[in-house]
Amino acid sequence: MSVLMVNESADFSTLKELLGVTDGNLASHTKALEIENYIAIEKQFIGKKPNTSYKATKDGRKAFEDHINALEKLIQKR
Repeated sequence: MSVLMVNESADFSTLKELLGVTDGNLASHTKALEIENYIAIEKQFIGKKPNTSYKATKDGRKAFEDHINALEKLIQKR
């Protein structure tokens, strides 16, 4: 989510490289985020190659901001 919060969108290869995860791991996490409506997934072909891109939804942005705010409150209590 942090990658999608600072970029309009990111494709599968970019996310995989930035996060250092396997194809299966990334696929399962993005599927879970899609089910919660935190990200939108767009599949298309560029030339003859498939391309999957991801974008944070309004709900996803709100949930991520709420999560960061909760973490900041925990840190401030120390």
